[in-house]
Amino acid sequence: MRYRTLGRTGIKVSPFALGALMFATSVGNPDPDESARIIHKALDAGINLVDTADAYGDSEEVVGKALKGRRDHVVLATKVSRPMGDDPNQQGASRRWIVTAVENSLRRLQTDHIDLYQIHRPDPTTDIEETLSALSHLIQSGKVRAVGTSTMQASDIVEAQWVAERRGLERFRTEQPPYSLLNRGIEREVLPVAQRWGMGTLVWGPLGQGLLTGRVRRGRPNQLRRAGFFQHLNDERRLDAVERFISLADEVGLPLTHLAMAFAITHPGVTSAIVGPRTMSHLDDLLAGIDVALTNDLLDRIDGIVPPGTDIGTLDQAYVPPALQQVSLRRRPVGERTAA
Repeated sequence: MRYRTLGRTGIKVSPFALGALMFATSVGNPDPDESARIIHKALDAGINLVDTADAYGDSEEVVGKALKGRRDHVVLATKVSRPMGDDPNQQGASRRWIVTAVENSLRRLQTDHIDLYQIHRPDPTTDIEETLSALSHLIQSGKVRAVGTSTMQASDIVEAQWVAERRGLERFRTEQPPYSLLNRGIEREVLPVAQRWGMGTLVWGPLGQGLLTGRVRRGRPNQLRRAGFFQHLNDERRLDAVERFISLADEVGLPLTHLAMAFAITHPGVTSAIVGPRTMSHLDDLLAGIDVALTNDLLDRIDGIVPPGTDIGTLDQAYVPPALQQVSLRRRPVGERTAA
């Protein structure tokens, strides 16, 4: 395993990180003991970064139990800000919630510190100085080693770095954006900005939330598609691109999953790609491709299918900023409009 430095933290991490969403018994593997075996096998293979979140059901409990006796050799990451109940204050990135949520995560993970504590989704209602101040306190108290973000826009990353510098606060050291053969939008600004500020980047969704496994094909029945579980599984544009990637992978003699994962960790701005196996066979397949390297010719052909900096459709869990969600933020009131 060739380890990479996580931004400028000095922390060494594996190019594949183990995502723990599928270890939640309510949405993933219902057997915590099997999940523990999957975690142990990943660690034995050299993967040393485990990423979870407080909003992933009981994932933190499963991970915490599985890491007993091995905690010191793991870079443990978790996240905060997604809703944890009906209480409007049990979410977001306010100081009030962060200082409560971190204690809950520490208890569930059965550890006295978190190596990387990330803001799961941006919180436009909270001043970034408030968030950074709370996170700085956690680092100073020893409960957290480094802090990061997830799905933050490039402009907000820059603002946060400026605020940290001017106020003498701890700064975000990592970003966790979506990235795959199908979703390359972060190549335009997020990755260059993260590189400029010395941030590590942990990308999620490298298998396109299932589309890049080869199990979802155009014109073929699929249980997830019939259930409407993920809307992006029915996006014809994405399915067209997947078929082209399947043909390319077959031509060069690679499983589609190996092509997808190798692509995700090729960009110099990417530190690790997060894999989320639900079963041992899923992990075995991914581990078999950990040493795959793509040639420049093959990368050029990938660019011909999905050009650099381009997204083909969007992931269902991707962050949509308020400026796009709220009609009032992109339309003037009727009385202020001028006739065309």
